[in-house]
Amino acid sequence: MGRGGALGLMTGLMVLAGQAGAECSPDRVDLKGAGGAARFTVEIADRPDLQSKGLMFREKMSLSAGMLFVFPQPKHASFWMRNTLIPLDMIFLDQSGTVTQIHANAVPQDETAIDGGEDVAMVLEINGGLAERMGIAVGSTMRSPFVDQKTALWPCAAP
Repeated sequence: MGRGGALGLMTGLMVLAGQAGAECSPDRVDLKGAGGAARFTVEIADRPDLQSKGLMFREKMSLSAGMLFVFPQPKHASFWMRNTLIPLDMIFLDQSGTVTQIHANAVPQDETAIDGGEDVAMVLEINGGLAERMGIAVGSTMRSPFVDQKTALWPCAAP
């Protein structure tokens, strides 16, 4: 993607995030940080069968799409790219919705373990290279109903 295309994408996603009210939707995550803001429509992987398959065998994914892995309790998380055909950014988050680590451009079909560290409550997978282009960095925060609302740094609106 050329510089103009990346700038247009970043501007479009930032505008979407800027228009977001304090509402949350289970199929959407909003991220913000010093580098910018973004919104992604996500599939939820909150069961072992969904988590073990993840984004395997997909040949493409929309730039505004992703998959959110949600764990019942924070844990030490490790991922790999077996049977995954597209490069991914893996964004590791704690219970408060804070980005604790990012693994950029995971290599398709690589079976090397990608260590996300301890106390991982969620992992957001998006197209490779997007985290950097969108200004998503360690310390950015995510808003989602899957974030523990008691500790959320960017909580959903009260009903």
